[in-house]
Amino acid sequence: MSEHLTIKLNNGVEMPMAGIGTFLLAPDEAEASCLSALACGYRLIDTANAYVNERAVGRAMRKSGLNRGEIFLETKLWPSFYEQPDAVEKTLARLDTDYIDLLLIHQPAGNYIAGYRQMEAAYKEGKVRSIGLSNFSKDQVREILSICQVKPAVLQTEVHPYYQEKALKELLSSKGMVIQAWYPLGHGDTALINEPLFGRLAEKYGRTNAQIILRWHVQAGNIVIPGSKNPAHIRDNFALFDFELTPEEMAEIAAMDKGVRYYTSTPEMLKRYAELVPPVEEQK
Repeated sequence: MSEHLTIKLNNGVEMPMAGIGTFLLAPDEAEASCLSALACGYRLIDTANAYVNERAVGRAMRKSGLNRGEIFLETKLWPSFYEQPDAVEKTLARLDTDYIDLLLIHQPAGNYIAGYRQMEAAYKEGKVRSIGLSNFSKDQVREILSICQVKPAVLQTEVHPYYQEKALKELLSSKGMVIQAWYPLGHGDTALINEPLFGRLAEKYGRTNAQIILRWHVQAGNIVIPGSKNPAHIRDNFALFDFELTPEEMAEIAAMDKGVRYYTSTPEMLKRYAELVPPVEEQK
């Protein structure tokens, strides 16, 4: 992975800055997308219990012909599994792997402290190389930091040019944590992707607007996991490491922050998450 841009997590683990996301992909789609991504040079795969495609991700890793150590595998525990003592073992079995490179608490719902304790135990047992959080607010991150035995390394949350989470990133940086962006392209919002600034920069660098946005992310220190079923888009989404935006261009994009997000959780949603049991045992 040394030929691709990586970031060193707070426990010394090296994590790629760009990977393939599998949110909303059916098993066959996830397998095909991951195989395509790995063939293009990706080495980070993001999945989750709730995506119900972990078995497919495991198949793609095996079929890729790559050694397991070359792939950085990330998944997330779902709230209804936080208090199941064998949740990590079952996740490992679905992925057909001996260890997970990064395991996250997927939502701040249910007994997420119990879920975090379970991840800490798995980390100490060597089943997980690093642990972190997903969709946690600043106050919830502080709560985990106040009780943890193993510090979270990563926070995965919504970040894109319209919603840059600058204050949250400052907090994370001060605590030795890094941010990972989902919806890095703004949930495919054409108004965002077609901003004139991105068109101008795309023309200058001979890139697509999406590549300009993704390059902005990695230069800003955001790990990105755009998802796609299209092999051409998968290839393009990884062609980020042979050009660089200027400081002035980075500042122009930073000025686009509108505080507008595409996903907002509510107490009612979090309650449903805690009660929802994904059909993980029915995975194909």
